[in-house]
Amino acid sequence: MLKVDRLEMRFGTRLIQREVSFSVERGTIFAVMGGSGCGKSTLLRHLIGLLPPAAGRVEYDGVDYWASDEKTRTRLRAGFGMLFQSAALWSSMSLLENVCLPLEQHSPLGRAEREARAREVLAWVGLEAFAGYYPADISGGMKKRAGLARAIVAEAPLLFLDEPSAGLDPISSKRLDDLILDVRERTGAAVLMVSHELPSLFGIADDGIFLDADSKQPIGRGSPRELRDHAQHPTVRAFLRREEPPGPSAAAPNLAPASS
Repeated sequence: MLKVDRLEMRFGTRLIQREVSFSVERGTIFAVMGGSGCGKSTLLRHLIGLLPPAAGRVEYDGVDYWASDEKTRTRLRAGFGMLFQSAALWSSMSLLENVCLPLEQHSPLGRAEREARAREVLAWVGLEAFAGYYPADISGGMKKRAGLARAIVAEAPLLFLDEPSAGLDPISSKRLDDLILDVRERTGAAVLMVSHELPSLFGIADDGIFLDADSKQPIGRGSPRELRDHAQHPTVRAFLRREEPPGPSAAAPNLAPASS
């Protein structure tokens, strides 16, 4: 569903990452991993159409997003669901109104049908009793679940999740992880998540890529558990084992999937 080919990310002349390549298949939860400042969220902005890359390609179902005209980009974006790190709910709207927004933009449903669908999805994430509440009235974990409801309400085949568990207590984080797995099982959507939360990475990610801030390129590819146990690059192993990281020249990059 998503293919990234030799993507290069820059802010002006400052290189953020280079030679970023990977693909995400339907039904897969793919993790973008790495320490703070390595470019994980910047990569996400390139993928969802907010920031053009300095070089390389981002393809959806074989269509080059950044080489397409605006009409094609709009059509491609209709297939995205997005959960932002802060949930990014509109504070002046109720949860029901927030969840209805993608349906207003991308579906032919009338108002009553939109609200019925939104209530169905709010029930799915355990917020059916809070449809009339405003974001200021609910907890951080509830905001994340409401943001996930908005991301999945239009049945987008590709979901982007930016630090979904960040700032949540362990119980709320586990509940959100279980919801993400449930969404994948029930819809077959492909999920790309940006995260450095190890319990979530080990618990739900099938595959992933590890971005390095020092070499400014990917240094690991595989599931988080495989990389933790078998990655050749010591920086990857140290990060995933919560160990002190080595120096930036400790090893050559390893982009091959880890083998068990």
